[in-house]
Amino acid sequence: MKYREIVEGIFIDRPNRFIAHVDIEGVVNTVHVKNTGRCKELLIPKTPVRLEVSDNPNRKTLYDLVAVYKKNFGWINMDSQAPNKVVKEWLETKDYDYIKPEYKYGDSRIDFYMRKGNQEYLMEVKGCTLEIDGIGYFPDAPTTRGIKHLRELIKAKRAGYECAVAFVIQMEGINEVRPNIDTHPEFGVALQEAKEAGVKILYLTCKVAVSYTHLRAHETRHDLVCRLLLEKKKKKTTATTTKEQP
Repeated sequence: MKYREIVEGIFIDRPNRFIAHVDIEGVVNTVHVKNTGRCKELLIPKTPVRLEVSDNPNRKTLYDLVAVYKKNFGWINMDSQAPNKVVKEWLETKDYDYIKPEYKYGDSRIDFYMRKGNQEYLMEVKGCTLEIDGIGYFPDAPTTRGIKHLRELIKAKRAGYECAVAFVIQMEGINEVRPNIDTHPEFGVALQEAKEAGVKILYLTCKVAVSYTHLRAHETRHDLVCRLLLEKKKKKTTATTTKEQP
């Protein structure tokens, strides 16, 4: 995935979820933020940001804020539309017979449906922008929708679909994502249940450069990460003295 034209600026503030004020070459501009999440750990006053120039001259906002520089870490793409775009590009390099975005299954719309021969696949995509001590975490805010999607994938797996959750890591140097059980422990439980039901977990890393985001598939073996974290959290909160097994 490549952005058409990128400029740099300095973040000033964010009046609401949809817009921000950014200094671009000494001029304060109102820009569109392509992520309605909180992103409080990223959007800090005086932080360098990158913006895509709109190709629509009639828009009220001429720029889209798509990336932010995190001190002592590097650039993070925070465009919430980017993960699905880069995953679609990646899927198109595979040998699926058919790919359909936004596929209705049960009471949800799953990000991708694929078919290869007689086998059907479902994939849900989650973008990760939260980094803590060199580890990616999801979600950065409670997500009942995310849990609902995991439940649907469990049902689909039992019905014969091959199912996966793809965590797109929108930054460099991170190759795994753990459930953010401090923010939303229920998501961690649901993710573990999905793993145990046979839903595959993919970690897809990204290269974040000045003018583009490039996706490459990178699968890591962290099948026990979610379970171990949940057990540690449980033991801490219940003050159990049971010794952990190696």
